[in-house]
Amino acid sequence: IEQTRPATQLYSSQKPISCSECGKSFKRSTSLKLHQRIHTGEKPYSCSACGASFSQLGSLKNHEPIHTGEKPYSCSECGKCFKRSTSLKLHQRTHTGEKPYSCSACGASFSQLGSLKNHERIHTGEKPYSCSECGKCVITSTSLKVHQRTHTGEKPYSCSECGKCYKTSTSLKVHQRTHTGEKPYSCSECGKCFKTSKSLKTPRETRVEPYH
Repeated sequence: IEQTRPATQLYSSQKPISCSECGKSFKRSTSLKLHQRIHTGEKPYSCSACGASFSQLGSLKNHEPIHTGEKPYSCSECGKCFKRSTSLKLHQRTHTGEKPYSCSACGASFSQLGSLKNHERIHTGEKPYSCSECGKCVITSTSLKVHQRTHTGEKPYSCSECGKCYKTSTSLKVHQRTHTGEKPYSCSECGKCFKTSKSLKTPRETRVEPYH
């Protein structure tokens, strides 16, 4: 009497199924069906709030918290919550120090692929973002947005203490030290502390020595 082979053995003996469009192979017909939506453009899952369509149910589930404000993914280290599991995964690298993306030119490592791509432009000299007002080209879209504020005069970051406004969050952070008294940059030679790294780099002979 022929013995029935385990389901796993039957499964492993199955031939892979190929996509007729691009030739990519899959073990499961369901995986092939999902893949084929790339070619057909089929998006059977729709958001009831805004009508956006998705090819996979998981993509819809990731999208829906945008409308509900729900943040179901929380960091076990600091408790910060996120709308998407992918956002949580990226955040967790701030705790683990994981930087899986490395620059082939200088070896610098980054936690996000986008950060690596931006960095690589330092080596290539590529500046794909140009200002429509003056033509200045910059490396990142964020840099372009900040630059454009020199034309628009926009200063979206305001101090909660005195109301003074700034073009960048970094400038606001530096300003707030005038209220908090924080001086995070210290000189290894004389021990004097400064509010900015620029002040720290000032030649020592121009500084006033601290009292001992």
